[in-house]
Amino acid sequence: MSRSRRVPLTLPPWLAHALRAQRGPVPWSAVTRGALSAGPLLLVAVQAGRTSLGVVAAIAAMLAGINDRPGSRRASVKRIGVPALGGALGLVVGTYAGQQTGAVVLTVILTFVGLVAGSISAIGPVASAVGTQLLVASAVGAGMPLPEPGWERALAYVAGAGWLIVLRLVLPTPGSLAGDFRFDGERKAVADVYEAVAELLDAVGGPEAMRRRAALTAALDHAQDALAGPRLRRYASSSAERRLHAQYAAALPLAEAATALAWAGEAVAERASEGPRRLAAAVRGNSHTGPLPAPSRSAPALRALDDALLHAAEVFDQGRGGDLHTRPRTPKDRLRAAFGSAGREYGLRVALCFGASSAVAQALHQGQWYGQHEHWYWLPATAVFLVKPDLGPLASRLLNRAAGTVLGAVLFAGFAAVLPRPEGLIALVALSGALIPVATRHFAAQTAVVTVLVLALVMVGGEPQASMGRIVETLLACAIVLIVGHLPMPGQRGGGVRALLAAASEAAYAYLTHVLDEADAPRIGTSGTPPERRGSPSERRGTASERRVIPSDHRATRWTLRREAYRTLAEARTAISLSAHELPALARHTEGADEVADLLERLVDTTTACAVHLDDTGRIGPEHTERLTALLGELAGPVERVGLRLPGTPLAG
Repeated sequence: MSRSRRVPLTLPPWLAHALRAQRGPVPWSAVTRGALSAGPLLLVAVQAGRTSLGVVAAIAAMLAGINDRPGSRRASVKRIGVPALGGALGLVVGTYAGQQTGAVVLTVILTFVGLVAGSISAIGPVASAVGTQLLVASAVGAGMPLPEPGWERALAYVAGAGWLIVLRLVLPTPGSLAGDFRFDGERKAVADVYEAVAELLDAVGGPEAMRRRAALTAALDHAQDALAGPRLRRYASSSAERRLHAQYAAALPLAEAATALAWAGEAVAERASEGPRRLAAAVRGNSHTGPLPAPSRSAPALRALDDALLHAAEVFDQGRGGDLHTRPRTPKDRLRAAFGSAGREYGLRVALCFGASSAVAQALHQGQWYGQHEHWYWLPATAVFLVKPDLGPLASRLLNRAAGTVLGAVLFAGFAAVLPRPEGLIALVALSGALIPVATRHFAAQTAVVTVLVLALVMVGGEPQASMGRIVETLLACAIVLIVGHLPMPGQRGGGVRALLAAASEAAYAYLTHVLDEADAPRIGTSGTPPERRGSPSERRGTASERRVIPSDHRATRWTLRREAYRTLAEARTAISLSAHELPALARHTEGADEVADLLERLVDTTTACAVHLDDTGRIGPEHTERLTALLGELAGPVERVGLRLPGTPLAG
């Protein structure tokens, strides 16, 4: 008798993504801020007899809570405040358009708002959040029956988001006890970079090396964002902040050396990761590093690692400040992103979804389908979240939104039957605000919490219980977005993925070109003599004081280009992963993009290894040249299939 084999159950990608949830510790500080935001604002407004303004402020605080992610206090001002300004503008536009125009003209105006909001969403994450709040607030302003004028609603909206910003700036977090209270987010982000370097060194030579290298890129991106938040002065104004900038800059040569070691694929001794871990502990505890164990200096990448540790020890003692190695985006860059292929495609799709859902909602409202309910704005507001690719693939968004809405509506119906009004509903708003930071790990959970919160706000505002209508409108929005999401658009589908992949390829080739130019240019070593006259390799290995890594102009430029190459690659990989989890009819438009990203990533890794070898020997080794030539040749076919053009490189023998 033959034994039957068990065939493992493999879910289709679009369904697997819908069931996937993020993991991690509970962000108790964010939970505390959520509990103190929307609920208390609503309570104060009710006590003051301005319930309608309290509802608007609570909606703003809820949306701000969704944007309240881990990071530095300074970065949170931009991440929460700028979208809130977009929401206030949308509230003004929607209010006056709803009061002064009829259904047809209002639908045209909202469609145009959708076109603008969708286009600017292609600029970046903060701009995408601006577009979201602009759309949601314009729908709320046009459809929510409030006695206040538009400017007063906008002030209440800004106040609601501003209250959460105040909580973010004032309340302590778990890491605020070490050193300066203001920079605990920055301190944790920089410490995570050193920890990621140590984890990459532990994984060198094993199957986890590339995943750890990607984690290092994510840590560097997060630290860059945390340190580069908005400021009143151009440069760091306190010694604590300058010290953190210097510590971040000192991590870049360590990351470069660790990446070169991962590229070589030969395991290193365990003691190699002890130094970065002690540096991470020093940053986290705002303390001295103590003695750092030196790794073996038997290879160029190991010598670079040792030199980087020596440099970091010096920087930690002095803490004079350092460049963040970022290239700020100009207004021209932002306009190019908004009006490029990605911005045009996304803008048209958002405009169609928002306009169509507004038209359907207006038709149902004018036909008295709602009865006594005045919440037609729920349908277009729901479509806004469904059309946002930031929240996952289309099929995943639809499934999670529908499931979360049903769950939230059923839960609220039960709460509304037993809770006293308005005290019980206000407490429910506060509880929902506290749950938002945890619920953001899964779109269905976030939808359920937001549904409970919004239904409670509406009932406090004087409308009857509307759980069933919320479910029906969500299903209508799902149908509209599903249809529009599969409609053909002008130009080539998958424009967002191709735009990010094109930016990644340009950054990778700029980095490669700079390193090759360094190899061709006459270079002076740290001892003041040309590379070919610095003695034998054994002599160079024995003079660590002369081999100390001192960032010069060409190295600073190289690190900036390397950071940009890895950051744009990470953004492209995120978009490619989301596209691959779409329904087959949509996923096929970006087939082959992952292969191009893999090759570009290997190209950037090889370029980093070349740079480390170049610093050590003054030339690029034949193995590196051979690998670069092979990678550039491999890229030609996949790039052509995806529909991209690659810039030229001065690769010479």
